[in-house]
Amino acid sequence: MELRHLRYFITVAEELNFSKAALRLYTAQPSLSQQIKDLEEDVGVRLLNRTKRKVELTEEGAVFLEQARLTLAQADKAVAMARQVSKARQLLLRIGFVPVAEIKIFPYVLPNLRVQNPELKIELLSLNNLEQMRALKKGELDISFSRHNFHNDEIESKFVLREPLIFVLPKDHPLAKYERIPVKALNGIDFIIPAEEQSTTLHNTILEFAKHNHIELNIVQKADNISLNINSVGAGLGCTILPNYIAPLINSNTVIRPLDIELPYLDLYVSYRKSAGSVAIQKFIELLTKSKNKTAATRHRA
Repeated sequence: MELRHLRYFITVAEELNFSKAALRLYTAQPSLSQQIKDLEEDVGVRLLNRTKRKVELTEEGAVFLEQARLTLAQADKAVAMARQVSKARQLLLRIGFVPVAEIKIFPYVLPNLRVQNPELKIELLSLNNLEQMRALKKGELDISFSRHNFHNDEIESKFVLREPLIFVLPKDHPLAKYERIPVKALNGIDFIIPAEEQSTTLHNTILEFAKHNHIELNIVQKADNISLNINSVGAGLGCTILPNYIAPLINSNTVIRPLDIELPYLDLYVSYRKSAGSVAIQKFIELLTKSKNKTAATRHRA
């Protein structure tokens, strides 16, 4: 038994005429008669008495009609509720991000997204790479901005930008006198490093850089966030290596100095689930791509 059988039966029961019911249902009368016959065989009782002159409900048919209407009403309610949830999700965009996206991406994409989609609700969640990966897989995030390329069978990841690292130190540190600090001078200095749990990629990049250049860093503190890292340098606790986006955020007690070799770069990726059919996600990615192309064109002209 299918829902269409119930709809056919209800229409026939309301019209008590197969010809009129067939017209309402946009089907042929013989086909409708067969559908009602199939329904009666499934139920196991006669629902309609048919003669050449009239069609009428049996007692069993009258009971079945009442319940059939309730069943269809509940089915329609289920469909409506499912569509309502789907519409609500289409109007909600949950974005996970590492701090660089807040400075270099959102100001150029979100205003346009809000103008074009005034009903869209946007939730921004500051999460580390691992937290974003878990949330994205669970469907708790729609879009992820992280340092990790999550690309696999389930998730699409696209390169967004490449950012240089900078060397930050207290303004009264002995190395601050150099216009360009010899990399070997970093050997043995007090150093503040981002905690691996919160900034895995940056943490490992710094350690790999030191190892590659045969430098022993005296790690005096592992900072849980960028602000603590910057403030610890400003307090004179040590030096650090951070992404370039923090340059405008450093305080008067800190300075930035280049090294005599190039520091590594960090990449930023945007990721989303391939199965997600959200229009909001599609529009966000389109605006992000346009923003990237516009920025690239501006740099090319410069």
